[in-house]
Amino acid sequence: MIVIDGLTKRYGGHTAVDHVSFTARPGRVTGFLGPNGAGKSTTLRVLAGLTPATSGSATVLGRPYHRLPNPGREIGVLLDASAQHAGRTGREVLRVATLTMGLPRTRVDEMLDLVGLTQDEASRRIRDYSLGMRQRLGLAHALLGDPGVLVLDEPANGLDPAGIRWMRDLLAGYAADGGTVLLSSHLLHEIEVVADDIVVIGRGRIVAGGTKEELLAGSGTLVRCAEPGLLAEALSGAGHHVERVDAGDATAGLRTDADPTAAGLVALAAGLALTELRADDGAGLEEMFLQLTADTQRETTTPATSPSPTRPTAGAAA
Repeated sequence: MIVIDGLTKRYGGHTAVDHVSFTARPGRVTGFLGPNGAGKSTTLRVLAGLTPATSGSATVLGRPYHRLPNPGREIGVLLDASAQHAGRTGREVLRVATLTMGLPRTRVDEMLDLVGLTQDEASRRIRDYSLGMRQRLGLAHALLGDPGVLVLDEPANGLDPAGIRWMRDLLAGYAADGGTVLLSSHLLHEIEVVADDIVVIGRGRIVAGGTKEELLAGSGTLVRCAEPGLLAEALSGAGHHVERVDAGDATAGLRTDADPTAAGLVALAAGLALTELRADDGAGLEEMFLQLTADTQRETTTPATSPSPTRPTAGAAA
């Protein structure tokens, strides 16, 4: 289990992580989701003993990292695949780690097979690895000691679609066997597919957390009909919140906090025929993420007010 409790990290006058608290439980994949610069990597660096906390605590199996008797056997960490020793071969990196952790040499080949690195690839120097190969090697290193906890920072970077699916299956199997997985990403889809629990961070603070089902509870219903104005009026009159989606469409959809049954009954009472009625789960998660992290996003200007790119005039220097 991972427990982050009131964790704060300041760099001079900048607060990178501000009183962050959450728990990653055994047997589950916890997705740590937030925009770039939100504080994800800083939190994980404190957890892995690479950066001291200003205040608060981050513990693995009830202990801070520096108090674990053999950290590599307790927690596997992959924070930056590009930070591996470029002059060593993949096999050498794993061999050194087995010596450090007191593991048999056979673990090296077991892990190479597990992550899909061939004997030829394992004999190459890491400077000649692609980012995807470095990610696989980093995952092999993290799993080498058969730890009960796995912490990964943006592990899908550099992997092709087949590699991403392989990684998802691996993490799901690891959690199913009782392992604790904490997976950070700024990509909603990556987290949504694999995570059981989701923690959302923005500007160094936790803005939401829970199971996917809990976060989506109340995400609402998408309804559509030929007369969206009348439908919006009927839903509002019944005490439901309504907002327009696809506003430029003549048959624009409406998102409401009413459940599908209630929305359908309102439409029926108003004599309106619906062309679409469904729970808005997928869009709800995306919208929830964008709303919760809105003030941390760079892309906050609406298309209507975004400046158009300036065309070079004839004769202008290239």
